[in-house]
Amino acid sequence: MKNQKEKTVHILFHLVLVVLMIAQIIFFIIYFNHGKILFMKITGIGFWIISAFLGWFPIYVFKKKGGVSKGESYVKTTKLVDTGVYSLVRHPQFLAGILLSLAFILISQHWLVLILGIPIIIIFYIGGLKGDRSLVDKFGKEYEEYMKIVPRFNIILGIIRKLKNV
Repeated sequence: MKNQKEKTVHILFHLVLVVLMIAQIIFFIIYFNHGKILFMKITGIGFWIISAFLGWFPIYVFKKKGGVSKGESYVKTTKLVDTGVYSLVRHPQFLAGILLSLAFILISQHWLVLILGIPIIIIFYIGGLKGDRSLVDKFGKEYEEYMKIVPRFNIILGIIRKLKNV
């Protein structure tokens, strides 16, 4: 169990992330039509679509394959899930957060959305690092072996590795 200081840092970490994300969303809405570079807008829309898949699909996968007890949160896994999206990337939901923030930046093309996006991306990256440490503690050697095969965030590398093994 975490001590009180770790819990407080964890809560503050998430609070800062939520505040930054809300601010980025507000400025994204305000400056939605600011961007003029069509290629960036289209790329941003693509990132947005991918982030939706990476953000929602893991909930289904964890509930189905993670040994989650009925009525429990999908994050209460008892088994390491290494199939589906988890065979391509270790932290799809953190990657979804990164891609969503990038989507807002690319679509709006406004400096305020960019400035807010930088710490959001960093926080999600740190979340992936912390997640790896936590999951090594939870699953041990099995997760360490999984980390050697599946990249943390690089889904393109994950797809290439998956295709080589098929």
